Amino acid sequence: MSGIVIFKSAACADVIYFSDVSKRMMELMGKDVTDQGIVTVEQLPDAIARLKAAIEADKAAHRRQIQEDELGSEADGKGGTRPHVTLTQRALPLLSILEESLKEQKSVVWGV
Repeated sequence: MSGIVIFKSAACADVIYFSDVSKRMMELMGKDVTDQGIVTVEQLPDAIARLKAAIEADKAAHRRQIQEDELGSEADGKGGTRPHVTLTQRALPLLSILEESLKEQKSVVWGV
């Protein structure tokens, strides 16, 4: 899997991630990392719960980093660095599409 991954739902706007971030999001939702996939309506509550738990853990870690003044930057995959982006910042758009899809009883797909 390379490039970008677009998470889609008939319930709302698409969410686009670079492949490295999308892989992490799939893992957090309990899904296999695949080029194409689906979170069915039946799977949405579990995926939402998993993502929310990861966000809460990230927020706690972020609070500790702030207290220890360790935010700094992260590797950008090209030999450089970029400002640190928290898991929470990356996951909230996906959480939003999952929650909206659950309300509308629509699946979320990627790679299609």
